Amino acid sequence: MTAKSRTAWTFAVTSAALFMASLDNLVVTTALPSIRAHLHASLQGLQWTVNAYTLTFAVLLLTGATLGERYGRRRMFVIGLSLFTAGSAAAAMAPGIGALVAARAAQGVGAAIVIPLTLTLLSAAVSPQRRGLALGAWGAVGGLAIAIGPLVGGAVVEGASWQWIFWLNVPIGIVLLPIAWTRLTESRGPSTSLDLPGLLLASVGLLGVVFGVVRGNDHGWTSATVLPPIAIGALLVAGFVAWELRAREPMLPMYLFRSRGFTMTNAASLLMFFGMFGSIFLLAQFLQVVQHYSPLQAGLRTLPWTGMPVIVAPIAGALSDRIGGRPLLAAGLALQAIGLGWLAVVASPTVAYTTMVPAFVLAGVGMSLFFAPVANVVLSSVRRDQEGIASGANNAIRELGGVFGIAVLGAVFSAHGSYLSGTAFVSGLAPAVWVGGAAVAVASAAALLLPRLRPAATSEAEPARELETVR
Repeated sequence: MTAKSRTAWTFAVTSAALFMASLDNLVVTTALPSIRAHLHASLQGLQWTVNAYTLTFAVLLLTGATLGERYGRRRMFVIGLSLFTAGSAAAAMAPGIGALVAARAAQGVGAAIVIPLTLTLLSAAVSPQRRGLALGAWGAVGGLAIAIGPLVGGAVVEGASWQWIFWLNVPIGIVLLPIAWTRLTESRGPSTSLDLPGLLLASVGLLGVVFGVVRGNDHGWTSATVLPPIAIGALLVAGFVAWELRAREPMLPMYLFRSRGFTMTNAASLLMFFGMFGSIFLLAQFLQVVQHYSPLQAGLRTLPWTGMPVIVAPIAGALSDRIGGRPLLAAGLALQAIGLGWLAVVASPTVAYTTMVPAFVLAGVGMSLFFAPVANVVLSSVRRDQEGIASGANNAIRELGGVFGIAVLGAVFSAHGSYLSGTAFVSGLAPAVWVGGAAVAVASAAALLLPRLRPAATSEAEPARELETVR
């Protein structure tokens, strides 16, 4: 197999797997009203339907990257894809909300192995000269999958049922598995060991904090089932940081954060996903619960937002090689914040759809400008042999942003509104989306603190210094 064909196969397989796993971040959002009615789920249950996936995904991403470096990237990619496919089948057959949440967690484990390895497999297969374009396309595929999740979910729910959201993954996974095994080239990174104490501290700590935040409004923020989990979880997360600073082979090397580029990009990613995930979680329901659109109609009406990556992301990916990622990230996040603020202002039970379209367009352009260059910016801030762990760290941090965005904005919604009427829903929606927009605005400010990347400066010898070179 020639180098060109190997690169083509690698891009095709990794992009398909990335699209499928990323799609499941938000594909259920348009289906939430149907799941709520069919399984008699509460708001907490709906939150965990999304968060069970994103939380396990986020916590185990770094472990997935480490397993690939140690045992072989192709081998672990195939194992992760198998787990994701099996979890999808279990979710489709779930008889209740508890079983659905458990199956979503299994999907998250598989995705945590697959997604970081798609980036390292692709990065190893392309030449340094075309790296920015390839990684921009990779980011666009992942961003598009996340963005169109509500549309795909709505179309599937209306055309069949919510279970088919998960059944569709099964044949795709079955087709990809033999192709991945025969067409991808096996590779390994530096020999590493699993950081089990770090994994345990991060997993239990983050679970405790999210568990407490999700239950806060219903059970009282000072109750025994809310305050202790949050406090203990926060202490365990602090313990995780302390352990990582002294561990011989840490799951998340803290020295990576000495790079201003790495730190600021991850801060911006955390806040971006916080605002975006939390807002989409509620806005997708608003179109159905309040404005009485069908799942497909609701998904179609988000196209001015979710369809923008198709148009803008390829252009932004090419521009990132010429002007650097900082201006694109800052501008994209600013537009996203303006779009969310606009939606918070105009939200009402009777708001005309045309009033929301400009806000959707702004948010969509902003999302595209963020997704296209972010992978190249992160990887340009570390050495080539650190790309796997850096990719895993960035994906983990932004997924955690999504987890906390859904939990916190859900808590804001519950404190001010409910599902009892359209007016009650909007009373909770508006302040929650304001919080999401404010978080994305802070992310834009963080992006402005990025060092300036020299255009077209990606050499094999100095990949760690480009973002640290400030004009």
